[in-house]
Amino acid sequence: VQLVESGGGLVQAGGSLELSCEASGRTFSSYAMAWFRQAPGQERAFVAAVSLTGSNTYYADSMKGRFTISRDNDKNTVYLQMNSLKPEDTAVYYCAADYGVRALRTYEYAYWGQGTKVTVSS
Repeated sequence: VQLVESGGGLVQAGGSLELSCEASGRTFSSYAMAWFRQAPGQERAFVAAVSLTGSNTYYADSMKGRFTISRDNDKNTVYLQMNSLKPEDTAVYYCAADYGVRALRTYEYAYWGQGTKVTVSS
C-alpha cells in the first residue's frame, strides 16, 4: 500500500484545514486507517483512526471535538478535518494504514505516507 497525503499548509489559529490521504491498491476497505503527527522536537503521536467501513472512529483526547476522521472507500481516501486549530497543532501529519483491525488496538501501523506539514500561526 502506498499512501500520499495532501492538504497541509499555513493557517491562522482558529482556522480549519482538511488533510487527504489517497491509497494505492484495490483493497483499501481492508485496511484500518489513521493519522499521526510529529511536532518539532517531539515523538510521533496518534491523532485519529477509522475502522474499515468508517463506522467507528477513535481520537486522541486533545483532538476530540475539533478533528474528524473519515474515509471514502470508493475513492481510496481517508480525510482529517481539522477545526479550531491551535499553534500547538503545528506538526507534520502522517497517514498510516494496516491490514485488518489489529492496529486500531495496538496503534502499530505497517504503512506510512511521507507526511504533510501543517503550520498554525498565532
